[in-house]
Amino acid sequence: MTAAIRRSAKPQNYPRITNESNPMHGYLDDSTLVPHIYKIPEKRIRKFIKSAIITAQQKSGRVILDIPETVTDEELKNIYIKQGKNLFKYFRAYCGDPAATAYDLNGKHFAEICKQQFFNRTLQKERMNSGWRYQFLARDCASNSKRFNQIADIGAAEADFNAVIRYKSPLNGKLSLYVSIKNRVNTLGGQDWPKAIQALEAVAINDRNRDGPYCCVFGITMDRGLRHIKAQQKTGCLHSCNTEIWMADFFWPFFANYDYEEIMTLVLNVLIEMNKLKETLTVEIPELLIETFGKCCKQNELINDDYIFNDPHKLVKFFCTKK
Repeated sequence: MTAAIRRSAKPQNYPRITNESNPMHGYLDDSTLVPHIYKIPEKRIRKFIKSAIITAQQKSGRVILDIPETVTDEELKNIYIKQGKNLFKYFRAYCGDPAATAYDLNGKHFAEICKQQFFNRTLQKERMNSGWRYQFLARDCASNSKRFNQIADIGAAEADFNAVIRYKSPLNGKLSLYVSIKNRVNTLGGQDWPKAIQALEAVAINDRNRDGPYCCVFGITMDRGLRHIKAQQKTGCLHSCNTEIWMADFFWPFFANYDYEEIMTLVLNVLIEMNKLKETLTVEIPELLIETFGKCCKQNELINDDYIFNDPHKLVKFFCTKK
């Protein structure tokens, strides 16, 4: 498949910067595209931000708990029970210092510890919340900016949204942008970038509804800078001449007509209004999951009848015993 993608990924016939002395020689010449003629009111942007926060929260919560899009009540109950048991296994497996942990747990209610363990286990996944938030926000801004002819719904696994934009000259037609949004450049490791670039370009190549050339874009929402193109470190060969990395200082003005600092300030203000500045990195933990974690603690005689960790020596033995 990789070889097929490379053979098909021919240089696209869109306007590029032709000045060889320009550091961005060969990049998309964005000066040939229709400019912004409208500024979305801040009040409306704030509505988009609030919607993006809520939607991202719901989506990240489902992913963290491995909840499919369609699930019955019985299946949901079984998922919560399974996750509670898995969390208890994590609690035992990732105890760094048995003595210190046993000392710290003594006298605490199991539910408090359950929530701490849940947060520790899901911290990395929680960062997806922020990525989705800006994905939804960028799409809404692009859809309402009046700059683009068409914005496709988020759907394809590799392309977060597709935008069609016209050139200034009516004779030049239009350009399709395939946009994948990342929080930061290091969201993907160095070895992962070539695969991600090939996969995104495959989406563009195989889009039967596309009319005209395409340009693939990785939009970086929180790293400052303008644009660059990924290349092999040893040879300097480009992974694709049709794929660009748009950093926050280029990405947000292009799609939203707001600069990076303006967007971040608006997001902060909405978070404060929603009283979610601290809550954005939390997911509501189902009661059944917490109860299941407590049952596991009880079965292993780690808590008393008041659900309190009351014997640190039992905890040390529990953490030190071979699994």
